[in-house]
Amino acid sequence: MKKIINTSKAPAPIGPYNQAVLVGNTLYTSGQIALDPETMELVLDDIKTETKQVMENMKEVLAAADMTFENVIKSSIFISDMHNFKQINEVYGKYFDEATAPARETVEVANLPRFVNVEISMIAVK
Repeated sequence: MKKIINTSKAPAPIGPYNQAVLVGNTLYTSGQIALDPETMELVLDDIKTETKQVMENMKEVLAAADMTFENVIKSSIFISDMHNFKQINEVYGKYFDEATAPARETVEVANLPRFVNVEISMIAVK
């Protein structure tokens, strides 16, 4: 049976989806972009600030399911320009212990919702 996970500490969905779905002990998150959860305005000052907002949003979604980044087993990163990979990776890496970091793919795409530069989704297990 699935349990819907939503928190006001992360941006409200902007379409017909939920922030995350918990099935058994496995959490499947929707992709997070750099929306400020309080204002629903994009935080696009620079790629590092944008990535930090994405990760902070994801942190709150995980917390709503009583999890942390330690529970993450898989991440998917979608970026609009592979030239930003190094800076995105630098910020992303601050949220994980390198020795126990999750599996991951990073894919360059033509466009993302609201034409942001980065979107990240995760799978976590309790």
